[in-house]
Amino acid sequence: MTDQATDDTAKRRDVVLAIDVGAVEFSAGLVTARGELIDRSFADIEHDVGPQSHFAALASAVLAQREQAKQHEVRIRAIGVGCPGEIDRNAVAVSPAHISAWRSFPLAQHLHELTDLPVYGDLDAKALALAEGWLGAARGARSFATLVVSSSISGGLMIDGELLEGRSGNAGHIGHLIVEPGGRRCRCGARGCLEAEASGTAIEAITGRRLDEPSWDIMRRTGGLVGRAAGMTCSALDLDLVVVGGTVPESFAATFFNAAQEEIDAVARVGHGAAARITPTKLGDRGPLIGAGALGWRGLRRALKARQRSGADQTPPSGEAPTVDAAE
Repeated sequence: MTDQATDDTAKRRDVVLAIDVGAVEFSAGLVTARGELIDRSFADIEHDVGPQSHFAALASAVLAQREQAKQHEVRIRAIGVGCPGEIDRNAVAVSPAHISAWRSFPLAQHLHELTDLPVYGDLDAKALALAEGWLGAARGARSFATLVVSSSISGGLMIDGELLEGRSGNAGHIGHLIVEPGGRRCRCGARGCLEAEASGTAIEAITGRRLDEPSWDIMRRTGGLVGRAAGMTCSALDLDLVVVGGTVPESFAATFFNAAQEEIDAVARVGHGAAARITPTKLGDRGPLIGAGALGWRGLRRALKARQRSGADQTPPSGEAPTVDAAE
């Protein structure tokens, strides 16, 4: 299916084809250099199918957006990908926890062969950090954290205007902070990780109920555990803002966020500035694709700078680039 936004100003502009590997569906969309999501398509993530079947579903959304680009009279410059789980730089290989058939799946290669476009990818929560810092709840903030609490839990860390990468590009796995010592076994091998206690997958295993049928106690417990991890992150990195998205907070709403804030107030006591606060994403369901688009624009800018350093004379992409790290 296609969710089309009418936008006459999209004509003759460059766009990034953004891809988000979500909890229950793949999505693809067209994102301008100003962060406008002008079109998007979706494909369900099926259970118990092989790796190529998953990619075929994703490819259907990608190809639908290539057709929509013609309708909008825009030029696709690159692909940006936000994906949960462990990921090699630029989505060379991805291992999202909820897609068991994709273990070190060569996503970038498949996408390049499908489209003949450059591919730039990163963790979904790092993509969300770019989006929320660019246009959302963290706009104007130079240091903050993001969390995506969904079928798995990942994080992004923006410090002094720079998105932390880490040795392998996987910096920000807040989901593997221990919040319940001796608790449930996590897929990483440890016990009591936030992901093993508070992800959508964990909640359904603990309660035997669907995520949209929670009890008040489980909403409070989940929010408190996320707040505990967020508070520890704020204390360690001197942060005062955590932006949270994903299917779990979307389902649990205010009960979740109130419990999370109470826990942050109890554990984050570093510094003398304003108390750390936790807030939902401002961009809503557009955030993941806008973030993936920001990854694409960031990749194009970095590639341009690399060419300029090598002496090549290249014209930069048209439009206005993301202003928080994505323009790096």
